[in-house]
Amino acid sequence: MSGPAHRASARGSRRVRAGSEPGTEEQPRDPLADPSLYLNRELSQLEFNFRVLAQAQDPSVPLLERLRFLCISCTNLDEFFEIRVAAVRHAVEYGLPAAADGRAPATALREIHKRASDLVAGQYECWNRDLRPALAEAGIRIIGRADWTARHKRWLRAYFHNEVMPVLSPVGLDPAHPFPRILNKSLNVVVVLSGRDAFGRVGNLAIVRAPRSLPRIIQLPPHVSGGEHDFVFLSAVLSEFVHELFPGMTVKGAYQFRVTRNSELVMDEEEVENLAMALRDELAGRGYQRPIRLEIAADCPRPIVRTLLQNFDLPDNAVYRIDGPVNLSRVIQVYDLVQEPDLKYPAFQPRQLPGSDAMFELISHGDVLLHHPFDAFTPVLELVRQAAEDPNVLAIKQTLYRTGKDSPLVEHLVQAARNGKDVTVVVELLARFDEEANLGLAGRLQEAGVQVVYGVVGFKTHAKMMLIVRREGRRLRRYVHIGTGNYHPGNARAYTDLGLMTAHPGIGSDMHQIFMQLSGLAPAIELNHLLQSPFSLHPGVLARIEREAAHALAGRPARIVAKMNALNEPQVIRALYAASQAGVRIDLFVRGACTLCPQVPGVSENIRVFSIVGRFLEHHRVYWFGNDGRPELFGASADWLERNLLRRVETAFPILDPAVGRRVHAEVLDNYLADNVDAWELQPDGSYERRTPGDGEEPHSAQMWLLARLCG
Repeated sequence: MSGPAHRASARGSRRVRAGSEPGTEEQPRDPLADPSLYLNRELSQLEFNFRVLAQAQDPSVPLLERLRFLCISCTNLDEFFEIRVAAVRHAVEYGLPAAADGRAPATALREIHKRASDLVAGQYECWNRDLRPALAEAGIRIIGRADWTARHKRWLRAYFHNEVMPVLSPVGLDPAHPFPRILNKSLNVVVVLSGRDAFGRVGNLAIVRAPRSLPRIIQLPPHVSGGEHDFVFLSAVLSEFVHELFPGMTVKGAYQFRVTRNSELVMDEEEVENLAMALRDELAGRGYQRPIRLEIAADCPRPIVRTLLQNFDLPDNAVYRIDGPVNLSRVIQVYDLVQEPDLKYPAFQPRQLPGSDAMFELISHGDVLLHHPFDAFTPVLELVRQAAEDPNVLAIKQTLYRTGKDSPLVEHLVQAARNGKDVTVVVELLARFDEEANLGLAGRLQEAGVQVVYGVVGFKTHAKMMLIVRREGRRLRRYVHIGTGNYHPGNARAYTDLGLMTAHPGIGSDMHQIFMQLSGLAPAIELNHLLQSPFSLHPGVLARIEREAAHALAGRPARIVAKMNALNEPQVIRALYAASQAGVRIDLFVRGACTLCPQVPGVSENIRVFSIVGRFLEHHRVYWFGNDGRPELFGASADWLERNLLRRVETAFPILDPAVGRRVHAEVLDNYLADNVDAWELQPDGSYERRTPGDGEEPHSAQMWLLARLCG
């Protein structure tokens, strides 16, 4: 981004159009809508993956954790192409207008492919130059074909014949066998042939798809290889023995490839009569939607690449030539198979909540904050379990976005229904990539007598909340759990999130109204404590930012600190720019994509943006507004994205208990502001610079500080 100095020069001016009639004027243009003040969302999201890759490149990170970060950067990139790049290509094809950053979709797509190519090159350089040799030195060998011994080949040939070949179905390309449908992200080998087969057909090309039922990484027995942790890629086995699939013909070359397809579901929710049935039909075809990217072996001849491009209708810049396995993310199996504690992060035990054997009594005495993964998720499960067994509990209402396979929380909800409780669960069927699991979950809950609803057509239910109604004497009391993360025990071990348990009557009343709205046909409601999108959350955030600006203009203290996963909502960004111009100091923690441009003179010089990338995935959303010494603090399920603020059902909940507020301030806001190890600062041009300790400054990692403080 260049030339920021001009950006505030014409603020508020009105210009007469050249050659126009007297009195005819252009409408005043909002200078804070200038495209040069906005970064591109997709390019910003790519930058996040460079920060993840940096963890893989960092020798101070345990070796197998570096491998895990490399795999995460690869799977993130897959999803990026499946969703974000697919959306940009759709915008190109349908002539959609430029985004807030002013880039035409075609321009954005070219820049995305260029930057993504840099990322892929960095991933394979990290694998080939750094990680693979370091793993070998640690006794974990990924053995390539060039290094196979005669013993390796004998064992692998037997493996090929016994385990692989029986489930292969090679397809030779001829008029009777057109190019086969290639499943999204499946491993394939294109084989170049010569000669004639038993029917006299002339060989040319064949496609061999790797069986999805087989592991992509094969562990060699110690008696074959001599090492306990020796592995071979399935793709290497296919390439080595593929000639045995074509007896009597000559294999002139075999090249692995993989195609990534659009994975966004495109059904019109408002036009379907049964969302669950329509979703099942849509999922059946997801793996064969529009191709977006082609990965292929670096040595594949250009004519073969052209053939594949023509078949998939892809441009040249959508080809990624790969110096290694095209499914590098599958190396994560090595992380799972090798149990070497010295090569991984030290194990930790989350802090247990005292008194969790009597959750209702505990919550009735005051609000309870859980800070995951440092605090255990078990109190949430205990709350549901105890509610299922408590004869005084009348009803449980719950939202489920992601839960994980065989979740104990689901078991407790099922048991509650069997025990005669009135259990209502809002299942979000369209939780991306969890749609099939959630369909099964919904069916299982319904079979147990749970009332399952699918939320609101056109608005994903992304809020994380649970409401329990309990009879206590002559009154009914509401107990609430509301959080920033999903009800997924696995995520609670890997993601940073906040969960609040409270019996606050006002919060309970607000949540009751939201559940009534989700399960019925209720009108817009006025809440007293919670903020809810798509109604009060967006205007509520804007109003609080504008209030800080008014405080600053009046000479009063003004401050904003907010933490989230992504930021792109233009009205919020303009409000932040205006607050910065008014003198409000603003610190934002945005883990991933951020389209706000910080540190622009005259516009955003009072705004700093940081991204924390460390052992745990940063996931909690926290908003703090100074409000002239009467601060407001919220936890939320929503990022400051257009989709979260305008097109989803989300909640932001106030932290009303002063002791809980002090804890959130210390553990999240102050702690993360002090991070000079895992923090990256966003620059005006969209790049990031890693923070390092200054002279005389002690290193401080926010996540490691929390581990030591809460789990030590």
